[in-house]
Amino acid sequence: MIEALKILLVEDHELNRDMLSRRLMKRGFTVLLAEDGQQAIITAAQQQPDVILMDMSLPVLDGWEATRLLRQSARTAKIPVIALTAHALGNEQVRALEAGCAAFETKPVDFEKLLGVIAQVTGRAL
Repeated sequence: MIEALKILLVEDHELNRDMLSRRLMKRGFTVLLAEDGQQAIITAAQQQPDVILMDMSLPVLDGWEATRLLRQSARTAKIPVIALTAHALGNEQVRALEAGCAAFETKPVDFEKLLGVIAQVTGRAL
């Protein structure tokens, strides 16, 4: 049996976090949760997820800075980060990719498309 992918979902909005985490768990993923960028860095270093879904507008430490810090640490540098944001402007995507995100998706999340992006950045068939 193939081990389930471990996903770190970083989302400060409780409703979004709950909805997306439930959908991911229904698909068989192990889901870790963080509510801000600082929690994301700590959880990623401790739990070593296969992929991180990172809201970019976060309290304490925003998603751009959290991603930059994840890229600077040997323990987390290779974990793919998918940026999630309600701001679909072109410069938001450029900022996310420059910070080190592997991909960029807008909210509300197209779940089937997101699954395809997760498969792409992890190299695992879902």
